[in-house]
Amino acid sequence: MNARFLATLVCLLLATNARADGLGRVKAAGVLRWGGDVQGGEPYVFVDPHDANKLVGYEVELAEAIGRELGVRVEFHQNTFTTLAPALDRGDFDVILNGWEDTQTRRASESLSRPYYRYGERLTVRRGEPAFTLADLRGHRIGTLASTYAHELLLKVGAEVVLYEGTEEPYIDLGAGRIDGVLIDDVIADRYTRGHADLVPLGDVAVGGYVLAARKDEPELAAAITTALDHIEASGELDRILRKWCLSNARQIASCNARSSSDLTTDVAPVGGVATGPLGGEGTLFVKGAVMTALVSVLAMALAVPFGFLLALARVYGSRPIAFLSHAYVELWRGTPVLLQLYLIYFGLSSVIHLSALPAAILGLGLNYAAYEAEVYRGAIGAIAAGQSEASAALGLSTWQTIRHVVMPQAARHALPAVTNDFVALLKDSSLVSVITVVELTKQMTITAVDVRSWVWPGVACAAMYFAMSWPLSRAAAWLERRLA
Repeated sequence: MNARFLATLVCLLLATNARADGLGRVKAAGVLRWGGDVQGGEPYVFVDPHDANKLVGYEVELAEAIGRELGVRVEFHQNTFTTLAPALDRGDFDVILNGWEDTQTRRASESLSRPYYRYGERLTVRRGEPAFTLADLRGHRIGTLASTYAHELLLKVGAEVVLYEGTEEPYIDLGAGRIDGVLIDDVIADRYTRGHADLVPLGDVAVGGYVLAARKDEPELAAAITTALDHIEASGELDRILRKWCLSNARQIASCNARSSSDLTTDVAPVGGVATGPLGGEGTLFVKGAVMTALVSVLAMALAVPFGFLLALARVYGSRPIAFLSHAYVELWRGTPVLLQLYLIYFGLSSVIHLSALPAAILGLGLNYAAYEAEVYRGAIGAIAAGQSEASAALGLSTWQTIRHVVMPQAARHALPAVTNDFVALLKDSSLVSVITVVELTKQMTITAVDVRSWVWPGVACAAMYFAMSWPLSRAAAWLERRLA
């Protein structure tokens, strides 16, 4: 009986420690890491139009207020909105704070705080279209954001759901007639329908709440944040933050709509900020994105080339089991999407190998392109006359000496133009790593496009930077082909 009692007591103590671990970890580290997506734009969290190295938004101020209540500093972690939940589970940050909605699905998988803001799900259609109710949306193409309350509502009524990552894109598609309506939070609808004279909001079809989310096994952290929100609300600071960002009530939002851009301060920026140029003052961030793209591409190719050569040698000169394994690797990595491979390496294997975003991006692209390089080198090896290997054997060279001194130099020469072309392709494929939180050039373009409310100049700037990086490589490949012909 005593043994059973002690075992039960130990289990209870362990469970208590596990529940308190999240809050204890934050207190011990002295920092609360919160995840969000800057692409969501104003008013949540976005780049200060006057300082490209500073983030502003009501969530930035709310996070700082929560940090003060907990006695820790706060730290923002950029993450694609659609992967916030798995990034939270793998421990990339402590809480999600990004217009995160209280839904039944999230209650089952996350520890949620109390709501800090109530929003309405607002339905928007083209001007002149007949009025819809929620029940009327069955069979209609309706745009919204993935993994949201609006998404759940549309699925329930049988609408054809069109999902977007950004907040500006669905309204562009609606205006172009590609979809029949948009159902998104009123916070977004009020701001992102401005400038679209052909669109009209019909009203709110449901009400929801924004919350902070901690991991499911860390309810104590969510409870501490709820207590902090209670104090922030009681002190009037929450209302001050919401009023500052024109979120407090309908009258405040109407007041914001009536004010011109020149009347708005830096703290209460108009939609898209006060752009100082085609890129809204975010040109330096474009350069950083280009540097990240180049870094990922170079390091991934540095992994792909030697590993691909080893795979090719294993397939040509290895024993049957080794050749089979090499062939299986090539077919597996070429036969599955690189996007899926990045997800599996970063999220799927996080409990076994906990890689940060940049190494995971380099490893994922490097392993994928190694499969393609293996086939390039195998073809190059096959182009070498068999008589050269026979002559090497006649001279007394071993198989390894033949590979090293005869096969590899010639195969590398034949493969070099194709490898250069693959590097150009890898440079462009590096845009996929944004799904695992790496902010490279394309992701920065989408963030800036939302901020400045234009896809033209950010898109042109992004294309120009990719061209500036890839064109010299293309010319180098052409020169090598002529030189080695």
